[in-house]
Order: sequence, then C-alpha cells, then structure tokens
Amino acid sequence: MHWVAIFDNSPAMPDVRARHEAENFEYLRVNRGEILLAGGLRRGPGSPFAGGLWVLAVSSKERAVELVEQDPYFLHSRRKYELFQWGKALPDATVNL
Repeated sequence: MHWVAIFDNSPAMPDVRARHEAENFEYLRVNRGEILLAGGLRRGPGSPFAGGLWVLAVSSKERAVELVEQDPYFLHSRRKYELFQWGKALPDATVNL
C-alpha cells in the first residue's frame, strides 16, 4: 500500500533542519525500503523550504504514522503533516526520478 506524507514547516524548522539534517538523512537511508522518496518542498528555486514530501510503501496507515513520527525532524519539531493513500496513474508505466 502506498501513502504520501506532506509536511508543513513551522518557523522553527530551519533551525531543526540545521541541527538534525544528518540524523534525518540516516533515518531515511535506514528506512529506504519503506520510504521510497523523500525531499523538501519549496515555492520556487532558491526559496526557503516550506515543507516536505515522502512517498511510502508500507503495510498499513499505522506503519506510515510510525515512520513519520519516529523521524528526527518530527521528534524535534512535531511538525504538522497529512497522510494520503496514493495510487499511481498508468500502473504499467515505470517512473525513475
């Protein structure tokens, strides 16, 4: 089952990101079998991060929540997020990013 997590950055997030980026990246590496894609969202080139997005392949919504809420950025900021179940259009098409 695929889920998308969309994160909303608070004003404190730049400091959290600066202090915990290495820890966050390691968490993403360790969980890359379930967190397939992760990255920051900006309103345009060079603008500050406004949030983030993950695409997850997990067994349940509960597992998606667990992964999100154990992420170092979440642990240090309690940043808001929303989860959406996701299904890819054109299921026979391969996507490489």
